[in-house]
Amino acid sequence: MARVAILDDYQHVARRMADWSSLPPGTELVVFANHLKDAGAVAARLADFEAVVAMRERTAFPRALLERLPKLKLLVTTGMRNASIDVAAATARGIVVCGTAGLPYPTAELTWGLILALVRRIPAEDRATREGRWQISCGLGLNGKTLGVIGLGGLGSRVAKVGRAFEMDVIAWSQNLTEARAAEVGAKLVAKDELLARADVASIHLVLSDRTRGLIGDRELSLMKRTAYLINTSRGPIVDESAL
Repeated sequence: MARVAILDDYQHVARRMADWSSLPPGTELVVFANHLKDAGAVAARLADFEAVVAMRERTAFPRALLERLPKLKLLVTTGMRNASIDVAAATARGIVVCGTAGLPYPTAELTWGLILALVRRIPAEDRATREGRWQISCGLGLNGKTLGVIGLGGLGSRVAKVGRAFEMDVIAWSQNLTEARAAEVGAKLVAKDELLARADVASIHLVLSDRTRGLIGDRELSLMKRTAYLINTSRGPIVDESAL
């Protein structure tokens, strides 16, 4: 009987957000809600499983851990990219690593949730109201402001289109972006430095790679308006956190 483990489901959503009925008869599906930090404890937990489903990057799978899982044949990650899995080490051990198709709209929605929360100061106003105070600040209107989209792929394009709906001036940049592609979503291609200097809201939608790691550093941040907002719903290391 094959055994499948789902890790780190502390939100208790795994069983209802996927159809597990296609698993072969007799397959045992075990869901672990609690996260284990110790690699030894993880190895002990997974020692008897042939397949593991990793929730995002909550548990890392470096070479040292994979070498302690002799029965493991399949490692599935939610989404198509997982920087915490040593794919080369897994491949060398004959472990198949695969991912699930990503959806563009959740991240785009989250991006706009963050933007609106910031410019309209929703968290601060909510907190003040609960403390008995009322209207402690004046929010920023987006109409006529400039949205800078860094990376105009599937996610960035959705964010740009919403910006246009708010009647914002949408500008965009990425290393391979063309004027024609930007125009398709109502954006204007500009240089990176110009985008950072002009944007009232700059939103990052890039894949983490050697080219994009530390892309936004001290020099780039110094170009931005002191009143600007920087939104990063992509990988953290794209922004130099110490510089920020």
